[in-house]
Amino acid sequence: MAAWDRVRSRGRAGARRVRASWLPILQCSMAAGLALWVAGDLVGHTRPFFAPIAAVLSLGMSLNSRLRRTAELVVGVSIGVLVGDLLIAQIGSGLWQLVLVVALALVIAVFTDGGTLFVNQAAVSAVLVTTLLPPTETGGIDRCIDALIGGLAGILVAAVIPAHPVRIVRRVARRVLDDLVTVLTEIATALREGDRESASRALARARDTQAVIDELRTAVSSAGEVVTVSPMHRPRRAMLRRYRTLAERADYAHRNARVLARRAMTAIEDGEPVPPGLPDAITELAASVEALIGELGQDGDREKARGPILEAVQHAPVLADPGAVVARPAEGQPAAAPAVSAPVLVAQVRSIAVDLLQATGMTRSEALRALRGQLTDPHGD
Repeated sequence: MAAWDRVRSRGRAGARRVRASWLPILQCSMAAGLALWVAGDLVGHTRPFFAPIAAVLSLGMSLNSRLRRTAELVVGVSIGVLVGDLLIAQIGSGLWQLVLVVALALVIAVFTDGGTLFVNQAAVSAVLVTTLLPPTETGGIDRCIDALIGGLAGILVAAVIPAHPVRIVRRVARRVLDDLVTVLTEIATALREGDRESASRALARARDTQAVIDELRTAVSSAGEVVTVSPMHRPRRAMLRRYRTLAERADYAHRNARVLARRAMTAIEDGEPVPPGLPDAITELAASVEALIGELGQDGDREKARGPILEAVQHAPVLADPGAVVARPAEGQPAAAPAVSAPVLVAQVRSIAVDLLQATGMTRSEALRALRGQLTDPHGD
């Protein structure tokens, strides 16, 4: 029974993976067929297998960096094919000829500082030409053309059957901001309760967020490619620019949160006093991040998320001046404990607030003016 449950669990997991990958599967299949038809039926090449190979490799199962993959693929195939055809026509084929051709193709690819796909494809193409394909007068040129046809077929299919450029970005952006909410909430709990374990968990989680931040940057870059090649998604360029800004500012907010978590743990370990109201200010700032997440579900502006951020600042007089923090001793600590960390904690919270305001579309100068306005005129008069 347990074995059957494992089989069903793996089957469900496999079905989920297929559902998540149906678009790249469709794109690769259509691009391969299109490339073979163009190279074989329209152009008239007799063995155009480089065309569907190039189409599939240029798209792949990942939606990331397809334009770059296409360029690397076409150039890599060209180098491998041309080197193989030119040398094999002169020196024949065999073991030592294969070693020589592959080595020369790799030297050229590495010398030009190509990517991994570029280098690998140069070597693979050299192997194919050396071992399977007899050299001909126009074979090298034809195979380079086939690779170009395959790459262009991949780009065309990606443009005609594109992934939604914003949906993937939005999903990853939510994860990035969710992580920020969790980190800020744990830091606030650690400072409020003087709990080193909570501070340690917050720091560990903050350090683990870089992977999803990098994923967001990659998703934004990939969405930019879709918008570039797909006319039907051109109107989403402005929205994508806003997400690009959001990704940049969320990255900075997470960096500041890491510093905040490290300093919070240091303050707790050293028994330093915590500025009054700072844990509550961090909690309210985390709530404002949740408001920003709520705006990600809409295609409109992010200005509505500015209000909660500014309100979080307005409700926290402790943020008014990082250099003049009036701190209270942590529970169980002597009143004379030095407040070395207090100004740093306050300054980091202010920096995160500025990052979040910029994530809503403000420039840095606008965010700083808005922040100072809330701190100097908390009633908005």
